[in-house]
Amino acid sequence: MKRTMVFGFVGVVLVAAVALSEKPALEKELQIQIGDKNPWTSLKMNNDPDDFRFAVVSDRTGGHRPKIFSQAMQQINLLQPEFVMSVGDLIEGYSDKSDKVEQEWTEFQSYVKRLQMPFFYVPGNHDITNAMQEKMYREKYRAPYYHFVYRNVLFLCLSSEDPPLKGNEDSPRFSKAQLDYMKKAIDDNSKAKWIFTFLHKPLWNEASVAINGWLDFEKLLAGKNATVFAGHVHHYQKFQRNGMRYYSLATTGGGSKLRGTAYGEFDHFAWVTMKKSGPVVANLLLDGILDDALRIPESDETGVATGKRKQTFITNVKVTQKGVPLSEAEVVFHQLGKPKAVKIGDGLTNQDGVAKITTYSAFDGVPEGEYILTVIKRSPRTLDDGKAGPNLLPAGLSKVDTSTLKAVIKAGDNNINIPLD
Repeated sequence: MKRTMVFGFVGVVLVAAVALSEKPALEKELQIQIGDKNPWTSLKMNNDPDDFRFAVVSDRTGGHRPKIFSQAMQQINLLQPEFVMSVGDLIEGYSDKSDKVEQEWTEFQSYVKRLQMPFFYVPGNHDITNAMQEKMYREKYRAPYYHFVYRNVLFLCLSSEDPPLKGNEDSPRFSKAQLDYMKKAIDDNSKAKWIFTFLHKPLWNEASVAINGWLDFEKLLAGKNATVFAGHVHHYQKFQRNGMRYYSLATTGGGSKLRGTAYGEFDHFAWVTMKKSGPVVANLLLDGILDDALRIPESDETGVATGKRKQTFITNVKVTQKGVPLSEAEVVFHQLGKPKAVKIGDGLTNQDGVAKITTYSAFDGVPEGEYILTVIKRSPRTLDDGKAGPNLLPAGLSKVDTSTLKAVIKAGDNNINIPLD
């Protein structure tokens, strides 16, 4: 696959010049000789002094892999944004041992200290899992929610772990104090030309959105120019809600099957250019950011040891409908168990109707065993508001309890045909 490389150098061109008397403002910065015909499209440089650029890093943890995040810090230095934002899950956390959590924060801080620009913290569920971790976070970084203003742009940094969950996803995520704080920040900066919001969980896309507090916060953005960034789900999605753009970022080292852009699974950071007309968002994939010697910076960052994994075997599933290959259909392998079936592997069919199934890492197949298969074809796959698109196949194929599709996986390569007639 071809990928654009971003190199860590700036080319400077010096040109013999005459003054541009007809462009007095340009004289100060650009000197160039103008003729009847000229080898350029324009002399209006894209350098408005009000424009600025920042990076947004996503989940580092949740099964983080070695070297990725620490290398990303050095890659960001190559690009020189004005500052770096985050969307949480910075340490593994999920521990009641303060010594362990303290060590993880010390390690993390050693990476962001390498940045040549400010780094702004936002907490995730791995960072604030329990009362002890919340107390430590507050001791280190003050409140887990705050705001700042830069060049008349308001930045809201929210905590979706306020208070930390206690095993109940169907509960409010914003305390009254946080909502009151954000309302005041927005009211006090009513003339801000744009509002950026950063939080860990994409609460707008949860089934419990009516009670998790997001709608209460979203009301505060009504009628504003705003953009929202989140993480948590470890795959990239873009949404449109109430005339605003919402982004769930992929990973910056967090656990991922890394199946590529078709699945929204890749390591990246978002690159945001704030212009008078609004933000321009680009996604920079980490394996395409090289220094001027074509190198990715070295790092000694360790990853989380993976648990014992069963051996997998290459599994390809071809789905046809009336003899024609069915593309963009999701095929899921389920193993029956108690109290319910467990999802083991999945894949998305390509233009040939073939899904390469993944369990642990990209296209590794599934372990030996008997499986129930479900197949869903959505068009579009997701709606602008984040909800799943309509299923074009019979509903019975989408549920384990009603699907009649079965497969037995054995050692070696497995090729399965699913004709939907």
